[in-house]
Amino acid sequence: QVQLAESGGGLVHAGGSLGLSCAASVLDFTFYAAAWYRQAPGKERELVAAITGDGAETTYADSVRGRFTISRDNAKKLEYLQMNRLEPEDTAVYYCAVDRMWRDVQRGSPQYWGQGIQVTVSS
Repeated sequence: QVQLAESGGGLVHAGGSLGLSCAASVLDFTFYAAAWYRQAPGKERELVAAITGDGAETTYADSVRGRFTISRDNAKKLEYLQMNRLEPEDTAVYYCAVDRMWRDVQRGSPQYWGQGIQVTVSS
């Protein structure tokens, strides 16, 4: 059973930055594509960013491209999301997620999810 644990959320002013981390309890993290999703109150969960197991390919939601950066450290079994120029619209619960299949991560159906962490951006 894969377990994921997010850290780094909190409250930040608009225009500020925040970094999220996700620790994975897996034998070999390179086998897993990874992603960050978010869900704002009253809205559906959406893909924020995703990264392949080797880190060679990434994808971003249009709303965050150029402001957010997803990365990973396979040796440490960590996934990161660096969020810059944050906007109030970025306020949401952020979830890390992993799956062995890249397409499942991209399509919103990864097998393993973290519990989520709150990010609040004040205006």
